[in-house]
Amino acid sequence: MSPRASAEPGRYRTDRTPYMRAIMDALSPASSCRRIVFMKAAQVGATEAGNNWVGYVIHHAPGPMLAVQPTVELAKRFSRQRIDPLIAESPALRGRVKPQRSRDAGNTMLSKEFPAGLLIITGANSAVGLRSMPARYLFLDEVDAYPPSADEEGDPVALAEARTRTFSWRSKVYLASTPTIHGLSRIEREFEASDQRRFFVPCPHCWAMQWLRFESLRWEKGQPETAHYTCASCDGRIEEHHKTAMMVAGEWRATAASADPGTIGFHLSALYSPVGWLSWADIARMWEAAQTTDEAKRSFKNGVLGETWIETGEAPDWQRLYERREAWRLGVVPSGGLFLTAGADVQKDRIEVSIWAWGRGLTSWLVEHVVIDGGPERPECWAALGNLLGRSWPHAHGVRLGLAKLAIDTGYEAPAVYAWARSTGFMQVAPIKGVEGFNRAAPVVGPSYVDATEGGRKIRRGARLWTVAVATFKSETYRFLRLVRPTDEEAAEGATPPPGYVHLPRSADAEWVKQLVAEQLVTVKTRRGFQKLEWQKLRERNEALDCRVYARAAAWIAGADRWSDEKWRDLEAQVGPVPDDCAAAAESAVPAGLLTRPPAPGGKRRAGWFHGRSQNWFR
Repeated sequence: MSPRASAEPGRYRTDRTPYMRAIMDALSPASSCRRIVFMKAAQVGATEAGNNWVGYVIHHAPGPMLAVQPTVELAKRFSRQRIDPLIAESPALRGRVKPQRSRDAGNTMLSKEFPAGLLIITGANSAVGLRSMPARYLFLDEVDAYPPSADEEGDPVALAEARTRTFSWRSKVYLASTPTIHGLSRIEREFEASDQRRFFVPCPHCWAMQWLRFESLRWEKGQPETAHYTCASCDGRIEEHHKTAMMVAGEWRATAASADPGTIGFHLSALYSPVGWLSWADIARMWEAAQTTDEAKRSFKNGVLGETWIETGEAPDWQRLYERREAWRLGVVPSGGLFLTAGADVQKDRIEVSIWAWGRGLTSWLVEHVVIDGGPERPECWAALGNLLGRSWPHAHGVRLGLAKLAIDTGYEAPAVYAWARSTGFMQVAPIKGVEGFNRAAPVVGPSYVDATEGGRKIRRGARLWTVAVATFKSETYRFLRLVRPTDEEAAEGATPPPGYVHLPRSADAEWVKQLVAEQLVTVKTRRGFQKLEWQKLRERNEALDCRVYARAAAWIAGADRWSDEKWRDLEAQVGPVPDDCAAAAESAVPAGLLTRPPAPGGKRRAGWFHGRSQNWFR
């Protein structure tokens, strides 16, 4: 184990993580198991077991092996940080793998040749890499981070497993991952189809065997250093120092019948982390810190407990949202709004556009909802949409804000959307394509260049398309809509709405509010009998929700999720304080909400400033 990738470098010691022994034994050719599934917390040694398996294959059981990471870029990093040091620092492997500088290129970053075998490392986003060769051994790491489809050719796990068919019963597949969302998690689906093994350890007081559950971890509120475990049998107090002996005497036990006799599954939480890694006190401290937001709770449940997070996709009550509307004039940006984005939904007979203002913590205000009559075949419809790009909206502080970014859906009449976006310029306009599934790490991917058709002529690389995981932003919107505003008494004491709070103006009618909560997240069964989460309409009209999601995607593309505090302060300085004479200030033409600075005096241009047609949005 290299010091570049391990806190405890040197020879691998199974007695440090005794729970890994049975998993690695199952990876041996001597085991009859064909598929080994490991659903686990972060940093418990799952990937290191896969690395050991790679070394074992090279040394003792050579054959074609395929190792898959979530992306090609991560595959390259995995090769540099894990596999290359493993080979270089293990004499038994160093003599078997060709030198990296050999003329026949037998050892490259993503390909390692050895006697009677070959290791290919690739990303789940590369269909070419997944179908590159037959594989006897298949190492699928962090499968829940894989994209829904590899280059639009299908599920990457299914594509990779198809590579092992020619080896039949001699093949071996190892799937390991931290889980994500219930109903969408690949590793949870695979684990539930297995025999669901848990690591049972003895109580040091009564010797009753049990698997560790978070519910039995106890501590004094606000004092995580007092964390201890309570035995389910004798209620005895188990301290952290007991853990080492408990794990040495532990054993894996199946808790279900496997749907496939050749598949076994293991689940492990961070409660089993060896002494010196993540302690019970650390876990208690992390749980207390995670009570602030659902995102923090989800991260704790996934990364610490190794369990899936259940999305709460029930639609908020539209009447409650309608009753909590606030008094400000539609078309005016309230105090707190710092920049504007828009989301456009193209329909057969109209284009609907929502303009949203965004502030710190992604707090948002509906500024205006515009309906442009006329279908995408009418030039005047596109001209009216283009006019919105040149408009500006008065701010409560006296300045005027233009649109920083407009995201427009390409699901209906994509060629017309591409043509308009090309003529307008991609600096201010972002054509988007919605895809299924949740992706909180990168809900927006791109841009990618796609061919477009204009006047019957195909234009290569004619549009820049962004791919959006709309389910992620819908869940976020519903979560924000459920946030509670401070009471009048709390507000009088200086309390403010929580970050992410969605402010709606008094002029938003009942129909619009109903459209904002027109869908619900439900669990459905696929044709193969697996469960998945799916957003379904509760009513026919849902344009307000779609436009909100597109405007949120535009804020992501603009970079709001990654801005530093300095950037937010800059936007606040542009807006300035509330003026004494608000009526006169409303007529001010001073621009604000600029995401990039204007040209420096003297004609010099600063880096990152766009000079072109879209410059009119700063008026």
